[in-house]
Amino acid sequence: MAWLELHLRLEAGDYAVVEAALERAGALAQTLTDAEDNPVLEPAPGETPLWPQLKLQALFAAEQDPIEVLCALEGQVPDLVLRSARFAKLDDRDWTRAWMDHYQPMRFGQRLWIYPTTVEPPADGGDSVIVRLDPGLAFGTGTHPTTAMCLAWLDGLSWQGESLFDYGCGSGVLAVAALKLGAGQAHGLDNDPQALIASRENAQRNGVAAGLSLYDATPRALPVCDRLVANILLNPLLDLMPRIAACVKPGGPAAFSGMLAGQEQEFMARYRGEFEDFVVQRREDWVRVDARRRG
Repeated sequence: MAWLELHLRLEAGDYAVVEAALERAGALAQTLTDAEDNPVLEPAPGETPLWPQLKLQALFAAEQDPIEVLCALEGQVPDLVLRSARFAKLDDRDWTRAWMDHYQPMRFGQRLWIYPTTVEPPADGGDSVIVRLDPGLAFGTGTHPTTAMCLAWLDGLSWQGESLFDYGCGSGVLAVAALKLGAGQAHGLDNDPQALIASRENAQRNGVAAGLSLYDATPRALPVCDRLVANILLNPLLDLMPRIAACVKPGGPAAFSGMLAGQEQEFMARYRGEFEDFVVQRREDWVRVDARRRG
């Protein structure tokens, strides 16, 4: 049996309106995925977790006319959502395959692989370093440029027991990856308690929980590590510079991401007093800035 598939992009705040409009237009099924690799963690009781930016796939009967669907949605959903509409024909086998393709193994750098728990890694993986993550709400796609660049940076370092501070650890993928690559200790900080829960669970899933220490944003003395990664947005990077800089030893390498291309100059101006040897890497519309702590 074939299907008509509709793809839309929308903000989380528009989902309820769009969902209802699609049902009235005859949608038989709807699937949401993250548009920007922002992990949604374990929800609090009574909450419906949604990513800030969404990709929605809706299935209609194959004989339904795409023009009729658009006409039914016109005036019912925001114009920006409607302009993102794309249609495709899909059969049952392709639908199943398309869903599984979201959760295939991904390589970052030369050795590091992210494997969803639904896919078994090969028995003989050579020198591959494998991180297992549950392809659920805390997994994300893993393909957002900032995450990919930070994972590749970790893979490019030589690890012989050095410590890492992951500032803004989210679901813990960077800290866990560092431990799997050979870090002796990883420290993660996040202001979201649900992120800390997900980080600990992912560390346990990968057998590295003993090497991970986690902190909330409560003011306290933080450990000073050999290396630092911070994959957060520009404004927190600017506001928290003294606190972030204090988490890495003099001479220690650091990677900063979460910035759009063009924002790196403002970032480097803020961090130049504490860091040197800046190198900017770009992937799509995002950048990673590598640096070394002065001293």
